[in-house]
Amino acid sequence: MPNGVPLLKGKSVIVTGGCSGIGWGISRRCAQMGAAVFAGQRSETGATRIETLKAAGHDAHFIRLDVSDPGSIRSFVKAVHERRGKIDILFNNAGVTIERAFFEMPLEDLDRLWATNLRSVFLMSQAVAAHMKDAGGGAIVNISSNHSTASVPGYEMYAATKGGIAAMTRAMAWSLGPYKIRVNTLSPGLTATENVQQVARDKPHLAAAFADLHATREMSTVDEIADAAIFLASDLAASITGAELIADKGLTAQLCNTDQLK
Repeated sequence: MPNGVPLLKGKSVIVTGGCSGIGWGISRRCAQMGAAVFAGQRSETGATRIETLKAAGHDAHFIRLDVSDPGSIRSFVKAVHERRGKIDILFNNAGVTIERAFFEMPLEDLDRLWATNLRSVFLMSQAVAAHMKDAGGGAIVNISSNHSTASVPGYEMYAATKGGIAAMTRAMAWSLGPYKIRVNTLSPGLTATENVQQVARDKPHLAAAFADLHATREMSTVDEIADAAIFLASDLAASITGAELIADKGLTAQLCNTDQLK
């Protein structure tokens, strides 16, 4: 809160996949920091969470969005701009995770990963950046994954989409830089979302295993990842564009588990 002013005061923010997991954390933290938040999600049930932000006095809105549908993207961005008159920040967060054995990955899953995780980032950015360009600038944060750097069997196409986001970000930073639009990637690691916490509850032995994967012996919280994303979008990161910030508490920094070598 520089000079006592909320970090995102007066900003108009879009969060795709903004009602669950990391996206919900970003929506909530942006609202708490003074932004007008427009959360898009395919399921209408997401509206309930946004209502809790409204009840707390925050400027928050839910608009249905299917990022795999180009028409839905166009309608969503148009609706936000008509309501607010500007879009300052875009968080491209929506995505799906599909794990399949290499020889068993069906074409429909490949197409879903491509359309939801990668194509949507380009199309959302293209639609939003057109308004940012006319307004004199903005910030785009593309949420990827540490699978962009290192991955595991069964996640080949998922990793490809996440690596593609990081590569696309670097090119977009140069395409949009002349219009004062910054573009960065945030690549979280294993994060304590509702789904991950449920897995740990169902299989208690995994809770310790998850923690031990990290240099800090703990997973990132949703709020920690949300705050990293907001940093990249804020004026505090004014000199940063075309970068990838890996926020995984050291998970991908280790070459191997040295305990297994003793």
